[in-house]
Amino acid sequence: MVSKACIVGTYQKKLEVMAGAAPDLSLVVVVPPAWRDERGTTTLERVHTRGYQLEVQPIWFNGSFHLHLYPGLGRTIARVRPDLVHIDEEPYNLATYHANVIARRRGARTLWFSWQNLARGYPPPFSWIERYNLRHVDHAIAGSRTAADVWRTKGYAGPLNVIPQFGVDPEIFSPDLDRARRHDGVVHIAYVGRFVPEKGPDLLLQALARTAGAWQATFLGSGPEAPEIPRQAAALGIADRVTVRDWLPSTQMPEFYREIDVLVLPSRTRSNWTEQFGRVLIEAMACEVTVVGSGSGEIPHVIGEAGIVFSEDDASALSEALQDLIVSPERRRLLGRQGRERVLKHYTQQRVAEATLAVYREILASG
Repeated sequence: MVSKACIVGTYQKKLEVMAGAAPDLSLVVVVPPAWRDERGTTTLERVHTRGYQLEVQPIWFNGSFHLHLYPGLGRTIARVRPDLVHIDEEPYNLATYHANVIARRRGARTLWFSWQNLARGYPPPFSWIERYNLRHVDHAIAGSRTAADVWRTKGYAGPLNVIPQFGVDPEIFSPDLDRARRHDGVVHIAYVGRFVPEKGPDLLLQALARTAGAWQATFLGSGPEAPEIPRQAAALGIADRVTVRDWLPSTQMPEFYREIDVLVLPSRTRSNWTEQFGRVLIEAMACEVTVVGSGSGEIPHVIGEAGIVFSEDDASALSEALQDLIVSPERRRLLGRQGRERVLKHYTQQRVAEATLAVYREILASG
């Protein structure tokens, strides 16, 4: 497997589960030492590393989503001689093309993964890369139903499964059983994500300013709009009820979720972006936190009936949803329990690992 995402410690749990569930398969996972994006630099966390080989390799063009690649990958594939190479990257990325070409020349079968749920066109050379990877691959995994629809529309005709990239470990992301007993009467609301317009932190502030009752809000993340959050909160007269915090390590997120009552994901669809999944939703749901999300992209499919979905860019509708939850602790608890049940049914690392292994076995048995 080639995956920059697996530098995140909690994501590595899927790899441990896969290795433990399939002792007849040898799993080698290539990761970079770090990855740069709008959040800053995320360095490799070695948290769940039992049962498989985690191989750290240099990466070229670190921070370039479309252009990065692993210059030493060819040597690794020649040494390991894999039967299957799982490329945990979008089919229009250079890293996918590079790994796909090398692997197939060595006789390995290949698989790529995609979250892309907008039918976007790309200029050369990315359109050429995409065309090659759609035609020369043994299987594909889409992280959502909307992503699967995109690739069928764009002409991918091969085998395709819908499996989230990662699930959550329900023993790590677990509820605070004493939350109701220790509740201080203040409803703690949180936003977790990038501080950019399309993710809607400003919309949440507008909604909070219209919401009565005892509440406090935490905005956890980073991004170009970070300075605007306290300024907007002050302009709306709610500065004393809003806290802005920087990203936490992935291993500290379960404790953060246990400190809050409601998680809001107020994303807005744009011409070049829509919400691909909303991983924070399933993390919060596993901790029995009530979730509220907009109708953007995959959010309604992730939440299902286990939370509240409001119309995109509608601050009034979001405020009404929050108001209802503030005055209805029983509803918060009910939705929290339903959220965890939904995660246990669909989104655990165990279920994601089992589904991914089933794809591996299908590919390996096909020839």
